[in-house]
Amino acid sequence: MPPPPATGAAACRLPPAAWRRARAGGRGPAYNPAMATLFVSDLHLDPARPEITALFLRFLRGEAAGADALYILGDLFEAWVGDDDPSEAGAEVAAALHALADAGVPVYFMHGNRDFLVGQDYARRAGMRILPDPSVVSLYGRPALLMHGDLLCSDDTAYQAFRAQTRDPRWQQQFLAQPLQARLAFAAQARQASMARQQEMLQGDRGTFETVTDVTPATVEATLARFGVDLLVHGHTHRPAVHALRVGTRDCRRIVLGDWYEQGSVLRVDAGGAQLQALAPG
Repeated sequence: MPPPPATGAAACRLPPAAWRRARAGGRGPAYNPAMATLFVSDLHLDPARPEITALFLRFLRGEAAGADALYILGDLFEAWVGDDDPSEAGAEVAAALHALADAGVPVYFMHGNRDFLVGQDYARRAGMRILPDPSVVSLYGRPALLMHGDLLCSDDTAYQAFRAQTRDPRWQQQFLAQPLQARLAFAAQARQASMARQQEMLQGDRGTFETVTDVTPATVEATLARFGVDLLVHGHTHRPAVHALRVGTRDCRRIVLGDWYEQGSVLRVDAGGAQLQALAPG
């Protein structure tokens, strides 16, 4: 069934790469039970963790090369201050993603809270398509709602105010007009402020910290009801899990992707179901 219409989301019908490869050869689509659509998020690639960048590059050249499609649901990088970012990891990852796309595997990217300034120039270099947050896609005939996940953390009102400010096109235009070094300094300061805020919350009420940094259940239910789907996939919270919940008369699932700070995390979805698994570095 096609995904339902949704205000403010991209309703994408995405033909699997296997179908396109078979059509290019003049044959009908061959069924391959090993094919799957892959989802990752919160890689936070950073020069301080070269082993994680290496793990992701191996993943792109290995398992991802045989996928129907790859979705990156935000925070690919620890920080991104514009498409003129001089990061070596950014250049390496762009080349590997473009090679993946050239091989016939569609690559889709959604902004996160750390890399919301990834623009169309970098997307072209990486051969990937930028999706709005949220987006509804069709996965093997079943509609699924994709999000980075930060919009679901509505109890964190301070962050939601910051998000609204930094997603404003006027703010972004003014920020990107600043010299590169000024933008890099701002990113470093913002990172330190975020870490300090988390430490302050951890030293206080642990329950409050867990509540504020996780999704708000009522917001999750309202979002699923709004889009009329029974599958939600997101990252952001670094709490990988598969949650079952009831929304109205529907049984729904919320799949949370894991972060890549110390290991990898990938969600594999095929016609038979979904599997969330960690990837060991090295």
